[in-house]
Amino acid sequence: MDAKLSQLQSISQKDKAAGYLSLLSEALAQPEAGAVARDVHAVLEAALTQDHVGIVVGRQVLAELVSGLAGGAARDRDLKKQIVEDALAIAAPRGVSFEEQVNSLRFQLADLLEEEEDWSGFAHILTAIQLENAQDEEKLKVYNRIVRLLLEEEDSVQAETYYMRAALLVNAKTDRETSLNFKLCQARINDYTRKFLEAASRYHELSWAGEVDEEERSIMLSSAVTCAVLAPAGPNRSRVLALLCRDERTTQLPSYNILSKTFLDRILRPAEVKEFEATLKSHQLARIAQSSNDRLAASASSDADDGAAETGAGAGEAVSTRTGPSTVLDRAVLEHNLLASSKIYNNITFYGLGALLDLTPGAAETMARRMIEQGRLKGSIDQVERLIWFEDSKEEDDAQGKAGGLGEVDMHTEDTGAPHTKKWDMQIRMTAANVESIINHLAREQVESQLNFAGFLVFHCPLKEDAVETLKTLAESSHRVPFT
Repeated sequence: MDAKLSQLQSISQKDKAAGYLSLLSEALAQPEAGAVARDVHAVLEAALTQDHVGIVVGRQVLAELVSGLAGGAARDRDLKKQIVEDALAIAAPRGVSFEEQVNSLRFQLADLLEEEEDWSGFAHILTAIQLENAQDEEKLKVYNRIVRLLLEEEDSVQAETYYMRAALLVNAKTDRETSLNFKLCQARINDYTRKFLEAASRYHELSWAGEVDEEERSIMLSSAVTCAVLAPAGPNRSRVLALLCRDERTTQLPSYNILSKTFLDRILRPAEVKEFEATLKSHQLARIAQSSNDRLAASASSDADDGAAETGAGAGEAVSTRTGPSTVLDRAVLEHNLLASSKIYNNITFYGLGALLDLTPGAAETMARRMIEQGRLKGSIDQVERLIWFEDSKEEDDAQGKAGGLGEVDMHTEDTGAPHTKKWDMQIRMTAANVESIINHLAREQVESQLNFAGFLVFHCPLKEDAVETLKTLAESSHRVPFT
């Protein structure tokens, strides 16, 4: 091979391309893997590093190598990987001149690493691909893959960086498959960053996508249930829980028991939590740090509550020493049990709530205070009597009833001064309530039987001409844009 390469130095420039391409084909056709790797290396080094050969010839040689490897010229996967890595190393010093061919080689190497489940190496190769001259659609596909791979390595920080880049490229013209991949990345990013409510909604949306495999849809539905249970307790979570409870597919999931108890605001027992914990991923079991203010607040009221316990009904009982939740799951369970206790009691002492949640009385007060401040719990705190008073949460009832269709319709109407309009509104409400009641008693098999297909009804809702550009501008200015 060295002698043949030396002969090419003396021929005219216009014949060099054909000469190098012939030698490359000859090298790839050899039966021995070691000889193939050695001769391909010699051809590439001569064609890409010698100035007298020229960039045009080098591009043709690399393009031929890319085409040959894609066509199966290297029958052994390890040999193909070795050739691609060798070619990338040789072309690296002049990578700008061979950008298109180098990108193609990196894609091939990325596919090989994906087969080996080397997620870290796969992501590293994809991040090295130059996308400045690529179309938005191609960039979005690459960014989606990078986000997925980085999340496999649980590198959520870098994954979020590439997710933000992908978010700027999503528009109405994105094909369905790419759009679904982006939404999955969005759901997983929200999951890893503990935005469980948003993640649950997105997972549930994807679980209805017909393009997704049935097994994958079941996994997404299970992920939606998990995130809904881990989400902060309050009216917003109740809406998502109601939506999931209405979904008949959730009854087949192992986590349906804890889903139903969470939706119905029932106390979660340690055995049930332990069973649910076994289904969680590592980031959903991450430990959380307790702020210094919370620790001070928990310890400041401990003495007073200990004294009350010694003289009150709790005399002789051990007081918990926990000053707050230790994990993401622990926090979700404690907040849920606190909300559930508000449905049982009109009021409760700091000591009693601490005993119920297995927290110090001061820590229980701190958790209740924070939930009241955030509007997730209706009530008030009496510091003198060391009592927490709970109020009826009409907003929470509305979230469970109207949004989920599992409650009663509120018959209170605004006095508009128009009696006929008011009567008509009441008739509409009653009709809607009766229809909802009938639907709740119908089985799907009964509804979907003996139907005659009449055709499809298609609605078209075009965007305004400047909608995409406006959304991009808002996203670039650090505004959250929920449209995808």
